[in-house]
Amino acid sequence: MKEPLVSIVIPTFNRPFVLSELLETIAAQNYPNLETLIVNDAGESVDFVRRAFPELNIKVTVQQRNLKQVHARNLGCQQARGEFIMLCDDDDLLTPGHIRRMLEVMAEGADLAYSDAELFNYRVEGNGRIPVSRRLFAYEYDPAEMRKFSTFIPSGCLYRRHIHSVIGGFDPDVYHYWDWDFILRVSALYSVVRLPVASVLYAFSDQGGNLSANRPSGRLYLDRLAAKHGLGHLPSANFATLLDEPYMRQRIAESSVIWDGLPVKSRINNV
Repeated sequence: MKEPLVSIVIPTFNRPFVLSELLETIAAQNYPNLETLIVNDAGESVDFVRRAFPELNIKVTVQQRNLKQVHARNLGCQQARGEFIMLCDDDDLLTPGHIRRMLEVMAEGADLAYSDAELFNYRVEGNGRIPVSRRLFAYEYDPAEMRKFSTFIPSGCLYRRHIHSVIGGFDPDVYHYWDWDFILRVSALYSVVRLPVASVLYAFSDQGGNLSANRPSGRLYLDRLAAKHGLGHLPSANFATLLDEPYMRQRIAESSVIWDGLPVKSRINNV
């Protein structure tokens, strides 16, 4: 039986060498039925990745204006042909076997599956990243608790493409919190499963411009999210600070850690 087509959607903006590290980890999945949809949000050209990673069936779409990551992600999902969509931020990484682990969960009846992750900080050497610290991000999936603080990391999540035909696309009006909004909308109608394996590496560094690291303008979007879902007042402190709160420590779950801690050596970065 032919393995199902998985559409991997990656928005990107001016991080070609970081993007190439992600693509290296996708290539290492050795999954034969992929389409990799990269949406360049009016940044520098990344067309070179099609030549460098011919095994990934890459399509690059360029937004002529910088419309930001939510619009870029929506465009990629609109182009997807696969039965399943997998989301990836361009600076995050997948561990070996991730795609098949997600598909196994879907085969058991889930509509959306996501894995635990490791948050990693890094330093930059040349065109590559060297991990300098790591932190396990593993929390029980509890729909009620997800209304207080989202522990859903969208990178590496896998879901059935038809979900968009019912709930629509990602909401740019909540911008930083598009992923929280998405999981709340999905979980209201569909089966969501957390896989207790730290299968995704989530870049968390001021050097990388990660949106979760510093959200000075986030209050506006957080208030919009709260109003949309009736969540009441939500704290807007730094993401890492909130993880250290006692109520978050109570939600910590056991998880399998599989990353060897080594940096990704990309064929592009080593040219």
